[in-house]
Amino acid sequence: MSGQCFEYFWQDESMMRPRVYLDHNATTPLCDAARAAMYAAMDVVGNPSSVHAEGRAARALIERARAQVAAALGADGAEIVFTSGATEAASLALAGRNLAGAAVEHDAVRAWTRDSLAVDASGRVAVSDPASATLQLANSETGVVQDLPEGLAVSDLTQGFGKLPFAFNWLGIEMGFVSAHKMGGPKGVGALVMRRGTDLAAQLRGGGQEMGRRAGTENLVGIAGFGAAAEAAAKALADGVWNSVSVIRNILEQALDAEASKTIFVGKDAQRLPNTLCLATPGWKAETQVMQMDLAGFAISAGSACSSGKLRASGVLQAMGYDASVASGAIRVSLGPDTREEDVLRFAEAWLKDYRRFAARAA
Repeated sequence: MSGQCFEYFWQDESMMRPRVYLDHNATTPLCDAARAAMYAAMDVVGNPSSVHAEGRAARALIERARAQVAAALGADGAEIVFTSGATEAASLALAGRNLAGAAVEHDAVRAWTRDSLAVDASGRVAVSDPASATLQLANSETGVVQDLPEGLAVSDLTQGFGKLPFAFNWLGIEMGFVSAHKMGGPKGVGALVMRRGTDLAAQLRGGGQEMGRRAGTENLVGIAGFGAAAEAAAKALADGVWNSVSVIRNILEQALDAEASKTIFVGKDAQRLPNTLCLATPGWKAETQVMQMDLAGFAISAGSACSSGKLRASGVLQAMGYDASVASGAIRVSLGPDTREEDVLRFAEAWLKDYRRFAARAA
């Protein structure tokens, strides 16, 4: 996957230096395969529900993308329902079910569930009744990966899709959902995947598109890009791209850990996404760190992109037992396939420079 579209520059002491994008868990650069597929789909004029030749051509693109997403998810034989994103897919799967969840889940899940599942200090969640529960595959803030129990009702697969090797057909869960823009595809498109024959009531009703699961004319361009991105992501995963990313993440973690004695590296002893580093420095506000790094030419975040800017302590870290001082000082650095070792070492140099100033003031 190419991130060349993010090769933009920042004026730094009269020298032009490229900005470094380290917020891939929020959204990823559009990969070349997705861009090409979207350009091609723009020239397909037909409505996918029309029966004439133009409509059939549009329908063929959607069904090709459905097969690509299913193959990347390891969901051959399952049903793929395209939506406007993971948030809509979550509501389609969860509305009216009153499932048990945990406080580490994304807000799109917590809007429909009860925070009744216990979270331990490592971020792992215990599930006693899988059929009545939802559990994410991986956390967007900490990167902590869960073991999904057999028979689980619903899982947020969004952050793990394309980064972790798994197959929906092997997980033994009823439903899962994903988003295109978290793995090289366009924003505004996602999917719900479910075992064939699963009973599900449509939330958007009208023309009966998507096998009656989700009405509305399909986002042909976005779906085509999603399919191409899913296929490219599956190939990159098989080629070991994320193993290389993990090595670079660990280099960054070691560089920071060697000096930042006041900083907590969240989830360090748990299985994590290969690209994610969550670090919390008590008393050093996360929003301050984000702004300082932005000015230095680095894009990072304070927790989930959907909650960044709300100036609140991380609910995920608080659910793990950290106090507000720690939770309000947590930032997330998330790498991508194009992140280089020199990028993270530059980040470490810039962050540690500001860390020293904070530590000196706090002493």
